[in-house]
Amino acid sequence: MIILGVIILAATVFALVKQYETKMILFISGLLMCIIGGNPLAAFQAFAARMSTAGLIEAILSVMGFAFVMKTTECDKHLVNFASRGLLKVRPILIPGAALVTFAINTALPSAAGASAAVGAILIPILMEAGISPAMAAAAVLTGTFGSMISPGLSHNPFIANIASVEVMDVIAVHYTADIVSVVIGAASLAILAFLLKEDGRIPGARGKKAQAGMGITTVKVNYLKAVVPVIPILILILGATKAIGAFTKISIPGAMLIGSLLGVLVSLGEAKADKDYFGKVSKSFFDGMGSAYANIMGIIIAAAVFVKGLESIGLVQSFISAMIGSPGIVKVAAAFGPFLLGVVSGSGDAAAIAFNEAVTPQAVQFGLKIVNMGSLAALGGALGRTMSPLAGAAIIVAGLAGVNPLEVAKRNAIGMIIAAIVAMIILL
Repeated sequence: MIILGVIILAATVFALVKQYETKMILFISGLLMCIIGGNPLAAFQAFAARMSTAGLIEAILSVMGFAFVMKTTECDKHLVNFASRGLLKVRPILIPGAALVTFAINTALPSAAGASAAVGAILIPILMEAGISPAMAAAAVLTGTFGSMISPGLSHNPFIANIASVEVMDVIAVHYTADIVSVVIGAASLAILAFLLKEDGRIPGARGKKAQAGMGITTVKVNYLKAVVPVIPILILILGATKAIGAFTKISIPGAMLIGSLLGVLVSLGEAKADKDYFGKVSKSFFDGMGSAYANIMGIIIAAAVFVKGLESIGLVQSFISAMIGSPGIVKVAAAFGPFLLGVVSGSGDAAAIAFNEAVTPQAVQFGLKIVNMGSLAALGGALGRTMSPLAGAAIIVAGLAGVNPLEVAKRNAIGMIIAAIVAMIILL
């Protein structure tokens, strides 16, 4: 059975690399292994159990509902424009600045593809107009697309919190230093590489004028009330978690997201026709976001639970854990670079990180490690790998905006992401 399990595992990785639908592959592989292990009903039981995990559903669905409302009310556009205009005032550090701005915005708007599209549409033409090469401009934006690691609604944070029986903000408190250090490393590496390749804008060009004119959104007059709304829920949660404001300690993640959504509606009333159609549109967008989150994010978590149950049924999980007991060094490398490598070759680090955290992270204590630290490293490793993958949705989006091959973008990020993964492993474990 172990040999069959290894074959199925290899086939699963191959299918993910070939971009077959992630949820389908994980579910089928898990079910097949449960059947081979003589316990086919375990697959369905795992599926049903993970469908109703309260902590995961509350955090993930409410955050994505909030993100959809920010798009409907155009608060996200004003935040991006505000941040971009501030960046123009420090032109000598445009490349690392673009990465850090994207990281910050991705924290408030936790979707790598969404953030890369919103930020890239503005920043990439600006960077190109400053003489920075198109591939380097796209890479600068892509580097910041793992800022969602600090978002309480990122699937990994409530998932790890559920395993470790802690609060979501406690998980973020463990890994936020590694997240910030990683983006700084990525941004600095890009700046150095741009200097060495002479792609840093020392020779101003006009390559971005046409693109910038076509976008038109850099001319939007910033509504500062709208610009600040996307970050309010995160501030509420941080101030509550640190007990800086006592009243905020009782506000849950869904509560913070609902407050942010209501504020988004209020500040947009001056620019929108406040009738039943508008309020209906905003309400629908919130629940559409929740539905999208369940289908696309919770779906992967549910399918990964079936996959891991299959690994357990066939004996692979126990064999893997037994092989690593007494070798914490191997565990550290596996936690960081297992999800990292699959993130690179598949364009998504989520499936590998969630599967690792489902199967191995609960046994972290056996390796002399903490559950939150191991889980955080796996999640960050997957995100860093995806950030240097030419197959990632965010990479394809920014490459399209810059008019270059995604591979040209990804290879410029490679050095920084590899170094960041090593440093993150040192920080977290």
